[in-house]
Amino acid sequence: MSKILIRGAKVLGGEPQDVLIDGETIAEVGAGIDAGDATVVEAEGQVLLPGLVDLHTHLREPGREDSETVLTGTKAAAVGGFTAVHAMANTFPVADTAGVVEQVWRLGKESGYCDVQPIGAVTVGLEGKQLAELGAMHDSAAGVKVFSDDGKCVDDAVIMRRALEYVKAFDGVVAQHAQEPRLTEGAQMNEGIVSAELGLGGWPAVAEESIIARDVLLAAHVGSRVHICHLSTAGSVEIVRWAKSKGWNVTAEVTPHHLLLTDELVRSYDPVYKVNPPLRTEADVLALREALADGTIDCVATDHAPHPHEDKDCEWAAAAMGMVGLETALSVVQQTMVETGLLDWAGVADRMSFRPAAIGRLDGHGRPVSAGEPANLTLVDPAYRGVVDPAGFASRSRNTPYEGRELPGRVTHTFLRGRATVVDGKLA
Repeated sequence: MSKILIRGAKVLGGEPQDVLIDGETIAEVGAGIDAGDATVVEAEGQVLLPGLVDLHTHLREPGREDSETVLTGTKAAAVGGFTAVHAMANTFPVADTAGVVEQVWRLGKESGYCDVQPIGAVTVGLEGKQLAELGAMHDSAAGVKVFSDDGKCVDDAVIMRRALEYVKAFDGVVAQHAQEPRLTEGAQMNEGIVSAELGLGGWPAVAEESIIARDVLLAAHVGSRVHICHLSTAGSVEIVRWAKSKGWNVTAEVTPHHLLLTDELVRSYDPVYKVNPPLRTEADVLALREALADGTIDCVATDHAPHPHEDKDCEWAAAAMGMVGLETALSVVQQTMVETGLLDWAGVADRMSFRPAAIGRLDGHGRPVSAGEPANLTLVDPAYRGVVDPAGFASRSRNTPYEGRELPGRVTHTFLRGRATVVDGKLA
């Protein structure tokens, strides 16, 4: 591999520095580094971050390649500044065996655009009745450490307890999709003033909060790790804050769309805004931002959920739930957290790289930008402003809630172990 010199970048938003990449690693960080025979990337005014890590991505392969494939999904990830993603288990067949998680892991290796760490299902077929092959998936080539039935809740308390006990043996984590199924039957959107006015089935906050309360208590009882997926309500924040005050091993994530969008958008009846968990109120959005800023919520995770247009271009009740998010995540975080003064760029690096890599126990990612570390890096131009046009997405799907919206910031370069996957905002 040739050498690459990133010249004049603000490392984690600090003073401009030069960063020399030699092969797969960072060779030197400092001012006035001699370029020598290196390829020079002029980065004045740009911010250099460690490669972003997503704890929650739906790549759809195997089974729904009409929505996304590992290749197209990892291309979208690279464009968004990600060097590693965790692929959720709700594929067809479900990733509930060593064979399926190894298939996804190998497809990630072949794609080459970012590392793919499969997440294993907690229960067989995501049916919530019988534990999946947790140990076999962990011992496989994929080395699974995170397990989730995401898309469905592990609502049986005994099954959840057994899963927490099982993964404790190898420092695994159960990532819970907190949704009490009986409280959300027929639910179409957040339960509140807007749902009442529109006559749509309400999705109460307590359906999320009751499961989180149960699971943090179970995690404390077992002494194991639980991670809360796509936390979306102010009440959920308070429960996680309380659990952390007890010293319990609880972590949580928030999606970019829950940091920006509210249930008022559902008045349009545009199914692009239909998502699980649903868009909540302005008060919830502000509580989530504050919780991400103070560390109660550990990280941002995209919940990138691609769907073909026929699953979204239909009436609200029939539409699939979910939004694509990999290519816009950093821009939304810049708008909601950096430009509001709630986080600086070092905080963004913490919430979008360091912490998700630590939660997923992902080696080689979420590392400092310093000599000797793997050259997994993201260069972003924070001064850029652009209107979101899904026609230019690398993802196979276009179901973004931000179409036509101006967002700040653009990833100009992404480096995976020293190799450029994105150059000047385009796939290499």
